[in-house]
Amino acid sequence: MHLPDGFISVPVAVSTGILSGGVLWVSLQKSSFSYGSRHASTLGLTTAFIFAAQMINFPVLGGTSGHLLGGGLAGALLGCPWSAILSITTVLIIQAVLFADGGITALGANILTMGIISVWVSWVLSRTLLALFGGSKKYLPIACGIGAAISVLGTSLVCGILLSLSGISKAGIVIPSMAGIHLFIGIGEGIITSSILAYLVKVRPDLLPGEEETFKGFFTPIVIILLLAGVLSLFASALPDGLESVAYDLGFFNLAEDSKNVIQIPFSKYEIIGMGQIGRSVTGLMGALVCFGIAYGIARIVKEKNA
Repeated sequence: MHLPDGFISVPVAVSTGILSGGVLWVSLQKSSFSYGSRHASTLGLTTAFIFAAQMINFPVLGGTSGHLLGGGLAGALLGCPWSAILSITTVLIIQAVLFADGGITALGANILTMGIISVWVSWVLSRTLLALFGGSKKYLPIACGIGAAISVLGTSLVCGILLSLSGISKAGIVIPSMAGIHLFIGIGEGIITSSILAYLVKVRPDLLPGEEETFKGFFTPIVIILLLAGVLSLFASALPDGLESVAYDLGFFNLAEDSKNVIQIPFSKYEIIGMGQIGRSVTGLMGALVCFGIAYGIARIVKEKNA
């Protein structure tokens, strides 16, 4: 659901940039890095995992694909929506700056939709459901899965509103179109989120916030991230994602094509000239490493500041 350059107007880009910047500033002030001395590594690995997972598109109905947004998963793993916003925002910035996955001018809008709306919708819903279920950790996967699924729908609605405000398409057309296809993508998001958390609750509760289980280390998460970014990303669906599909159907996809040469990106679309599929593996591993390093650094800086 990454908005490219050309899909939103200058006023929308500026206003969403200011709004997202304000929320990020608040997130830096409110992020909780106190539940364990290993939180910086947890934030780094969560961010790297979401980057790697977003490289893998899965097919849905109608010749369309989707990928994990990760807002609900990040919130559950970090135990704090403000930290989750920082994690997803780090991913979005790296994707835009290094890989042209999402536009530079649309970065504020993408942070608003995928990094703020998705996190808060999934957080509020999952915490509400968890409380209704009695608060037991065994219900965390289902509560977060439902929250994550609905967050994709909420994100798509806001994205559709931004497109309509930009004059790309009429609200009565683009908003239902975005919601319709992302309803199915949201189901995939919910299943993925629920499955990951079910595994952690049963096998690795030490990786979840608030648990006092004997810590088993980060070896397994690191291996999984490397496999996702370096190997499984090669098998991602080549079908257009939900936003691209809507853009094709409604006839405004060419606006992204027309803006491609505005800003040159070093590893555009996760490619390295002359390296073919190997280039995708290399860029995937590189992106995951950069995401880890930046998120880890943010956690250390904020922790020291708030100490």
